[in-house]
Amino acid sequence: MANIAESLKDRIFVRRALEAAIRIGLVVLLVAWCFEFVKPFIVPMVWGIVIAIAVYPAYCWLERALANRRGLAAALITFLMLVVLIGPAVLLAGTLADSAKKLVTSLTDGTLPIPAPPAGIGDWPIIGHPLERFWRLASVNIAGALAEIKPQVTAFGSWMLSAVAGLSLGILQFVLAIIIAGVLLAHAAGGGEAARAIATRMAGERGAEYADLAQATVRSVTRGILGVALIQSLLAGLGFLAVGLPGAGLLALFCLLLAVVQVGPGLILIGASIYVFTEAETTPAVLFLIWNIFVALMDNVLKPMLLGRGSKVPMIVIFVGAIGGFLAEGIIGLFVGSVVLALSYTLFTAWLAEPQPDLAAPADTP
Repeated sequence: MANIAESLKDRIFVRRALEAAIRIGLVVLLVAWCFEFVKPFIVPMVWGIVIAIAVYPAYCWLERALANRRGLAAALITFLMLVVLIGPAVLLAGTLADSAKKLVTSLTDGTLPIPAPPAGIGDWPIIGHPLERFWRLASVNIAGALAEIKPQVTAFGSWMLSAVAGLSLGILQFVLAIIIAGVLLAHAAGGGEAARAIATRMAGERGAEYADLAQATVRSVTRGILGVALIQSLLAGLGFLAVGLPGAGLLALFCLLLAVVQVGPGLILIGASIYVFTEAETTPAVLFLIWNIFVALMDNVLKPMLLGRGSKVPMIVIFVGAIGGFLAEGIIGLFVGSVVLALSYTLFTAWLAEPQPDLAAPADTP
């Protein structure tokens, strides 16, 4: 009888374990299937959430001004973001595409003008002599010089064209993210409660505190670092377009990259000012220089105004997140990567600083 009971228990255990494995497998399969469907929208959704958190104070002010009409306020702020951000971005992207196509065509046809190498470059150690020889050959016979590096030129051309295509996709993702942000703002109250409930489930009684810290960090990094960088690059790009600078879109993209990683667009602006002084008349060149000085120094005023609690993130974290996000997801990853990594760093350090309970056994009392 004992053997029969033991065998019955084993069969029941195996059956329950098999049922549990099947259920877990079905759940995992369902989650993986859902992930495949939503994967193309993950980055725009994350960026939409970030934008919604960043502009929420402005949305609240607009909602009060419109007599608490949430839908109208969300629609209006979405329209304003599309006009202010997407309009100049599309304009600069068009110039970037034209510049990339012209550069690839010039390299392919061998018509790109290249000046003679400067004197003394051949005296540089190690690379001086081969660099001078190649540069001199390219200045008189660019087709022959390109023939020596044909695989590299082909790879560079393909990369440039794919980068332009990726930029167009990034702008579409940006538009989608702004629309998602508008929808989230219209349901901000329910979204905030859901976020705190999820944080409480994951982190216990301190979940609400972590949710508030995450909100402050996202808002601070988005407005104080990414917002300032975006404003600087857009204003710099508009200045490039105003003076007819070649490759204005590409230069604006470089300004954006340097501003996000906290190097600043100063180097690009200085080079652009020197070029305009050599090519244009004195009056527009001086006005362009004044504009560039204003753009280069504006972060010294905007950052102290926009940075707040939750902003104490090392710049190396912003740098790694921005560059890694850009390489992984394109132009929108430049923003999402820095915010996600900064948020992860902040929450991780907060978790490390959380006091640990005393697990030692209590001393015996007489």
